[in-house]
Amino acid sequence: MSGDDGIPLQNEENDVGPGQLYAPFITMESLLDKLKLLNYDKEFIGELKMKPLNRHYFMIPTPGGQFFMFMSIAAWLIRKAGGNFEQPQELDDPNAAIASILDFLRKISMNVDFPPNRLKPGYGQHVVLVLDRLADEALKAIKFKWSKPEPKPEVSEDDTVEEDDSELLLERVEEEMAAVFSDDEDDNLLNVDDLRTIQGVDMNNLEFQKPEEILESTTTSEDWQLELERVLPQLKVTVKSDSRDWRSHLQQMHTQHESIQESLSSTRTRLDKLFTETTQTMDKIKSREKFLNSQLDPILVEYRAVQDELARISEQYQEVNGGVTERQRVLSLLTEELDAVKQEMEERGSSMTDGTPLVNIKRAVGRMKNEIIAMNVQIGVLEHSLLQARLRDKSILQQDMNSNSYLTV
Repeated sequence: MSGDDGIPLQNEENDVGPGQLYAPFITMESLLDKLKLLNYDKEFIGELKMKPLNRHYFMIPTPGGQFFMFMSIAAWLIRKAGGNFEQPQELDDPNAAIASILDFLRKISMNVDFPPNRLKPGYGQHVVLVLDRLADEALKAIKFKWSKPEPKPEVSEDDTVEEDDSELLLERVEEEMAAVFSDDEDDNLLNVDDLRTIQGVDMNNLEFQKPEEILESTTTSEDWQLELERVLPQLKVTVKSDSRDWRSHLQQMHTQHESIQESLSSTRTRLDKLFTETTQTMDKIKSREKFLNSQLDPILVEYRAVQDELARISEQYQEVNGGVTERQRVLSLLTEELDAVKQEMEERGSSMTDGTPLVNIKRAVGRMKNEIIAMNVQIGVLEHSLLQARLRDKSILQQDMNSNSYLTV
C-alpha cells in the first residue's frame, strides 16, 4: 500500500520498519547513479534538451511534465537495453505507452505485480522500480561490471606536510607583540623569589655550583660556520602580506589611481563627444517642442472652449434631468391614484349590476322567518310548561291549606 506521494504506507498486514518506508528514496539515488554511468548527461539531456534530474525527482510530485519525463527516460533505457521504443511525445496515449513498457519488462523476466495505473502519475515507488530495472538491463547490455572498492592508502603522520616554521604570518607576529606589550606591566613587578631564582638556578646555592676551573669552548670556527649554515635557513622570517594591512590598501589605491588616470584621457574624449551629441539632441527636441506648441496653440484654445461648452451643457442636462425625474415621480403617484379609483368604480359597477346580494338577502329573510317560527313554538311550549307548573303549585297550596284547617279543628 502506498500514499499519494509514492511513499509506501505501513499497514497491519505488511508491518515493516520505519527505515523501509524510505527505501524508495535510496533506490532513486541509486537510479540516478546508474543513469550517470550510462552517460545520460550527454546522450539524454544534451540530445533531447531535457532538464537534469535531482535525487528525489520521481519520489516527490512536481507540477508539469513528470509523466513525460518518465516516459522519455524509459524509452531511452529500453533503446539502450536493445529494445525498440520510439521517442514518446507529450500528446501520445499514456495507456499504450505504459503497456509497451510493461511488455518489455515481461520480456526481460520481470514480475509485474502492480496495476498499470500506478505509473500514470509519473512518480512513486513503482515508477522508480521500473526505471531501476530498465537501468540494470541497460548496464547489462553495455557489459558494465562493478569493480571492487579500493580503499585509499592510509597516510601516516610522518608523510603529512609539516608546517613551515620559517614562515610566520603577520597575525601571529602581531599576537606575539601584543602579548609582549600586555605583559610589560607584569614584567616590571619583580618578586624576591624571582631575584633568587633566575632561569632555574638558585642564587643561594650558586656558590656551591661554581666550576673549579674556567670553562673553555672546544668548538672550532669551522664547526661554528657549519652550524651557522645549517641553522641559517631556519632563521629567515617570511612575512605574508595580509589583505587587511593598510600598506596593501594604500598600494592598491595608488595602482587604481594610475589606471583611472590612464583610462580617463580616452574616456574623457568619448564623454565630451557624448555630451555634445546629447546637448545637440536636447536642443533639437526643445526647438521641435516649441514649434509644436506654436502650431497647437489655436487648437488647444478651441479645445478648451469646446470643453467649457461641454461642461455648461452637462450642467444644464443635469438640471433638466432632475426636473424630469421629479415629474416622473409625480406621474407615478397620479397613475397609482388613478388605478385605485378605477378599481373602486369597477367594484361599485359590478355590485350594482349583480343580483347576488338580493338573493342573499332573500335567503337570509327566509332563514329568519324559520327561526322566528321555531322560537314561537318554543315560547308556546315554555308557556304551557309554566302554566302546568303554576296549576300544580296551586293545587299543592290548596291541599296544604285544607290540611292545616283540619288540624286546627
